[in-house]
Amino acid sequence: MPSPPQDLRFPSIEGLRAFEAAARLGSFERAADELAITASAVSKRLATLEDLLGTVLLQRSAKPLAPTAAGKEYLEQVRAALGLLAAMPLHQRAAQRLERLRVTAPPTFARQILVPQLEGFTRAHPEIELELLLSIPYLDAAAAMHTDLAVRASAAGSAEGTLLLDDRVLPVAAPALLDRLPPLRTPADLAAAPLLRTPLEPWTPWFRAAGLAWPEPATGPKLVDLGLTLEAAVSGQGVALARPSLARHWLATGTLRPVFTLTAPAANPYSLLPRAPQGAAAVFARWLQQVCQEAEQQAAEWLSGLA
Repeated sequence: MPSPPQDLRFPSIEGLRAFEAAARLGSFERAADELAITASAVSKRLATLEDLLGTVLLQRSAKPLAPTAAGKEYLEQVRAALGLLAAMPLHQRAAQRLERLRVTAPPTFARQILVPQLEGFTRAHPEIELELLLSIPYLDAAAAMHTDLAVRASAAGSAEGTLLLDDRVLPVAAPALLDRLPPLRTPADLAAAPLLRTPLEPWTPWFRAAGLAWPEPATGPKLVDLGLTLEAAVSGQGVALARPSLARHWLATGTLRPVFTLTAPAANPYSLLPRAPQGAAAVFARWLQQVCQEAEQQAAEWLSGLA
């Protein structure tokens, strides 16, 4: 085989990988996560590669990042070259064969439903490297674009995603608060009690189930997190609407007590996006659906014990 020309300029493997990852994932940050370096390092490696080639490969102003015309042509060649290198047995390590999976979930769902059972998933699927991120309701609508799976609290009846938990809610309060309040014998007696507010669990559906034509409570702090609402109830700040699947620890220990046994469907049940995941995402989705099914069954058994 003839030797390569003396003036041939070889780019670094690191530069090629940075370009390919940034072009595929659409951002320096996500490429940095995959390559285990900083976003700044990805940008510098790409700039070095572009200087070597004398052409711009990615349009930085585009969101997500987009290859230029020259970048698109070069990207196909780079992917072919990296594919050949990756296929060589001596280049393969067990760690490199891990399939990465990024999942986002609301804080309370993650803490009360997902994390307590997570060890079972990681033991059963050591080939999947799971990254769990917390999402903020109402503020992370765009986060689903940068994740493999997302747990979302969606309006009941929404066709979005796959339903995970068909929850019901009921009023709960700390024993100390119940001792301070006048006796709460009927739902109408809640007029004398402070009601904790969250847009994630509005009171109106429960009011209607109780035969009360009341509007949403209009006073007191508004907490845009179910966990914070439950914590406020634990500290005796007011009565909260709770899903037994999320409040089971406090209910089991008596830290929170049901005020009434009447329940109503949760206004924003948890669902999983996308509807038809593939690969590692599909494996995790099946596992999470089983976890949620067990949590839903435990909540139903607890509610049946109140009757």
